[in-house]
Amino acid sequence: MSLRSVVLVAGFVLAALNLRPAIAGVSPLLDEIMGDVGLSPAGGGAITTVMVVCLGVFGPVAPLLARRIGLDRTLLAGLLVIACGVALRGLDGAPVLYLGSALAATAIAVMNVSMPGVVKQHFPSRINVMTGVYVSAVVAGAAVASAVVIPVERLTGFGWRGVTALLAVPALLAALLWLPQALRGRPARSDGPRPYGTVLRSRVTWYVTALMGLQSLTFYVVLAWLPTIFMERGVPAEQAGYLLSLTNLVQVAASLAVPVLAGRRASQVPYVVGAGVLTVLGYLGVLLAPTTLPWLWMIVLGLGQGASFALVLLIIALRPADPAAVTALSAVAQSVGYVVAALGPLLFGYLRELSGGWSVPLTVALGVLAAQIVAGWLAGRPATLGPGRP
Repeated sequence: MSLRSVVLVAGFVLAALNLRPAIAGVSPLLDEIMGDVGLSPAGGGAITTVMVVCLGVFGPVAPLLARRIGLDRTLLAGLLVIACGVALRGLDGAPVLYLGSALAATAIAVMNVSMPGVVKQHFPSRINVMTGVYVSAVVAGAAVASAVVIPVERLTGFGWRGVTALLAVPALLAALLWLPQALRGRPARSDGPRPYGTVLRSRVTWYVTALMGLQSLTFYVVLAWLPTIFMERGVPAEQAGYLLSLTNLVQVAASLAVPVLAGRRASQVPYVVGAGVLTVLGYLGVLLAPTTLPWLWMIVLGLGQGASFALVLLIIALRPADPAAVTALSAVAQSVGYVVAALGPLLFGYLRELSGGWSVPLTVALGVLAAQIVAGWLAGRPATLGPGRP
């Protein structure tokens, strides 16, 4: 492999690793952030909610930027904006905390939509492999961030502001590695077909969008509140961060293995339903016996959530009849799905305030998971989304 190829792959992987730390790095520090800034539980949950809303709302900006400056430069701009956003939220005051979070999430939204195009542009003969690498790197980035923020805070003595600002460093490193691609890339316009009319009229689109939104909602609830739930049950903060990291690390393995198996079959229903059931079991463990074998619940939860995320991306790629429809379906599913997902952390915060504990929020989450399994059964059935198809 040439040096150019090594730099390309390294830049791509590191860029993917930056797609979740700005979100995942908040939850282990959430109690400290709320106490320092003076936020209620709902206000603390709103940090993640703001970011997930931005993931849904600003994703459609990516095609506009790509047509104007090219995919490679769009990706570079996203990395630089992530760095600016996480650095900004380390400043004093709740407004800049939310503003910096929104800025970082907007960049992540643009990169989320751009990355599949980058895979096709730079790795046309290895799309399946590099898509798996991409998904695994996204999950691994969340796992690493949730595991290291507390130890880094204690090691450096920087406090939560300095630690969250340090998340700008990997984004800047990824930008440096990606810079040769951005300088080499052509900012030519890319005006491919946009079959949104066909996509929006299809029932398949809304099954997939529902699956995307519901599995994302339960994922971001875990990302935002899981360490807090464990800490309120007496688990030390550092161990709570490790438990969140464990479930994210298990997701890496699931996201690599499950699509290979599920992609060989016409129907993905058994896999999607199985992933939903595993997620239910993980939530039940946290609800009923959080301090009894918590590592087991995290493994089960990670298997379920990692498989669910990978499967919805696989279904998005399989259902449309042509590449242009894949892009359209992905845009619809991610935009609507992430807006739905944004309700999760905020709703959990309100339910925690109203009920005074976590039993009610976790029970509501089980109801959401039941709806996710139904959506998965509908989306996982064999179908083709294309002209004249349902």
